[in-house]
Amino acid sequence: MHDANHLTQNLDEYSAALGRRGGKAPSLDAIKELNDRRRALQGERDDLVHEQRQVSPEIAKLKKAGEDASTLLARVAEIKEGIKAKEEEARGVKEGLDAALLEIPNLPHAECPEGGEDEGEICHTWGEAPTFEFEPRDHVAICDQTGMVVFGDQATRLAGSNFVVYMGQGARLARGLINYFLDLHTSEHGYTEVSVPFVVNATTMTGTGQLPKFEEDLYRLERDNLYLIPTAEVPVTNLWQDEIIPAEQLPLSYCAYTPCFRREAGAAGKMTRGLKRMHQFDKVEMVRFCRPEDSDKEHQLLLGHAKAVLENLGLHYRVKELAAGDISFAAARCYDLEAWAPGSKEWLEVSSVSTFTDFQARRANIRYKAKKSAENKKPKAAFVHTLNGSGLALPRVIVAILETYQLADGRVRVPDALRGHMGGIEFLG
Repeated sequence: MHDANHLTQNLDEYSAALGRRGGKAPSLDAIKELNDRRRALQGERDDLVHEQRQVSPEIAKLKKAGEDASTLLARVAEIKEGIKAKEEEARGVKEGLDAALLEIPNLPHAECPEGGEDEGEICHTWGEAPTFEFEPRDHVAICDQTGMVVFGDQATRLAGSNFVVYMGQGARLARGLINYFLDLHTSEHGYTEVSVPFVVNATTMTGTGQLPKFEEDLYRLERDNLYLIPTAEVPVTNLWQDEIIPAEQLPLSYCAYTPCFRREAGAAGKMTRGLKRMHQFDKVEMVRFCRPEDSDKEHQLLLGHAKAVLENLGLHYRVKELAAGDISFAAARCYDLEAWAPGSKEWLEVSSVSTFTDFQARRANIRYKAKKSAENKKPKAAFVHTLNGSGLALPRVIVAILETYQLADGRVRVPDALRGHMGGIEFLG
């Protein structure tokens, strides 16, 4: 969410920045009109309050002198009604202004590449694509042979298409990955693990930018007016909703495991095959809060933590910085980490690492404040910067592991880093 005054004072700057996102840039004229009207109403209301304060002593003087104060009393009554009317109109205008601001996406970072989906820049590649002395199979064939993941009627009869069931070693692999991700981020990367609700209210969804724009992509529990979370980013970021964080506590870093629920499951085609895109999937999320001046450094730190997971698992991957026209609604800058799936012969996104600048913090009212000091006797609260990244999302990581570590005899070797979280199991299948 943007500051209305700053936006209306810098319309050309905002319009140009939003234009970098591609497509038709949102019109800011209505926001300017609403903000101008809000400010005018506030000024008119303040003028009436000032007049009331001037008249009240005059009434007291007339009464003390035993003179008629009825004219001034009538004027005070008019002023009170006028103040009430201005405040009511201002509330309505403010609601309209806030609603309009909620529809405006974040401004792309100055260093975000220009262009759309096809203009993302590959900025880092790690490892080499594995080679095989046999024709590698894709993960669906591996799962069908081993029974680790059920894609057919046994799964779809439970909830429909784009849902699966992990069975036996498949379930053990998923659990082992979750525990490994959490242990790595807490013990080596310094994150505090949190366990959060898997359902949230509309205010929480609005705070991180899912509402109102992405209402149709969310699973809503209408009876309770709650939503199933699409990512742990939503509840974890909102832990500090309407709070002021002491500056000395920054940066803050949290990680959380949650299932994620998303109605939109992608267009028909190979990217919906097997585990590649589902309505429900497991993910470990990393969320960070920092001072604005540390935002870029924190973004690179967060990226490094996501990269470390893939390197420890020995998976060939690349990092792509998304172009301005391809970043999400709330993001200012984003890196996608893509693991190579040799059986499918394609790159699969396994993590997005984003900085949101103060966009989410304004929506959720998350601020920080320094302690008083000799140099700063009256420190003001300011909005934090928020960042998050997958560390990692399970389904496509599982695809990459199964296809990378498959053997000619049909088994799959467990990556060395993961064996301690798999009860010492060395092979699957």
